[in-house]
Amino acid sequence: ASSASGGVKVREKRRGGAPRARRMSLSLTRIDAWSAAKVAFMLSIAGGIIQIVAVALLWGMLNVVGVFDQVTQIVSSTGLDAGGFDLTNVFSLGTVLSAVTIFSIVEVVLITVLVVILTLLYNVVSTLVGGIHVTLGDD
Repeated sequence: ASSASGGVKVREKRRGGAPRARRMSLSLTRIDAWSAAKVAFMLSIAGGIIQIVAVALLWGMLNVVGVFDQVTQIVSSTGLDAGGFDLTNVFSLGTVLSAVTIFSIVEVVLITVLVVILTLLYNVVSTLVGGIHVTLGDD
């Protein structure tokens, strides 16, 4: 039935009271590899940025708390200090962020390639078994 103003459709109720929900069975039989690669690339870039920011914050927190100075003092007190060991120079912010950035770039490439391989593998297996069957409901 439609309302008098504007032609908006209104669900008719069944005799039992509540409207009946529609259900649709679908099968996911193929995933576009290029689409999956774009999504995986963008998500892995976001993950890499999050990783770099998290490491920078963690390094800053450890530096403020004085962990690097304490470890340097512990190493010096044990007599293993050969030539002025300073942990702050070894793990400087620039060195740590450079290493994490390189690691994140490698992660982006690996994740994108793995998602494309898994997508292509899913497409091959899907042709054999028919894909994933999903039932959608309209509440």
